[in-house]
Amino acid sequence: MDWKGVMPAITTSFDNAGGVDHGFLAAHCRWLLTNGCSGIVALGSLGEGATLAYPEKVAVLETCVRAVSGSAPVVAAIAGLATEETVRLAKAAQGIGCDGLMVLPPYVYRGSWDEMKAHVMAIFRATRLSCMLYNNPVAYGTDFLPGQIAELAAENQNLHAVKESSADVRRISALRALLGERLKILVGVDDAIVEGIAAGAVGWIAGLANAMPRESVALFDLANNGENRKAFEIYRWFLPLLKMDTVPKFVQLIKLVQAECGVGSARVRAPRRELTGEERTLALETIQVALRNRPERIASIGRPEL
Repeated sequence: MDWKGVMPAITTSFDNAGGVDHGFLAAHCRWLLTNGCSGIVALGSLGEGATLAYPEKVAVLETCVRAVSGSAPVVAAIAGLATEETVRLAKAAQGIGCDGLMVLPPYVYRGSWDEMKAHVMAIFRATRLSCMLYNNPVAYGTDFLPGQIAELAAENQNLHAVKESSADVRRISALRALLGERLKILVGVDDAIVEGIAAGAVGWIAGLANAMPRESVALFDLANNGENRKAFEIYRWFLPLLKMDTVPKFVQLIKLVQAECGVGSARVRAPRRELTGEERTLALETIQVALRNRPERIASIGRPEL
């Protein structure tokens, strides 16, 4: 499992009856890879994993693995209320054929360090799969500090990466200072990708890539190659959309961008509701401005072969 490049945290598509639209989900995975993404991350926060029943989670992973068919890694986000539940899902992901796990702290409960350590280690040790720890103190209220991550890395050989979503790029520098190249660091908030790469990140668990993978890959490649002027040209244009990944209604917003781009629907699962009224109007204005000014020949900027 190579933790690098643009790996979308994919949205979960729903049909008119509210069930998972597996046909669209499979096509979406293939489309993202065709447009330069390096892997697929399913069942995360953007994928509304917390609203999916266990059988639905298993079915989503099965669809993704079949769709990708070994052409790129499929990563299962592992999260739940109870440790036993997450261990069960991790084992199922391995059996289905996933290539890696993105390991989250437990939902709701903001435990002590010894509790969080025991929880994630139970997941790490449940399978032989390569694991990425997901640190998102803003969303989950649990902060894995650099020293704690170093402790986990020392005790778990299959912990290979960290998704750093604190939005503080100094965390990336702190992890590198402690661990060198022991762990791959991936940025987990869309509007910090250029800064994160400059600090040493090698990958991006991306949200807006669901709607605009070519732009996301071009931005990543240019920043990664040190082409700062060209990267900033895209970044400046992209930022109003990338910031949609950092607010409470990020799922609704990103799905709305997908719908406006013709690559998905805005349907979400309760308790979420689609945007309405002024909130929707303002979001659509931002999206339409971005679409009107979308960079031309974007594929040739970052990946000429696309």
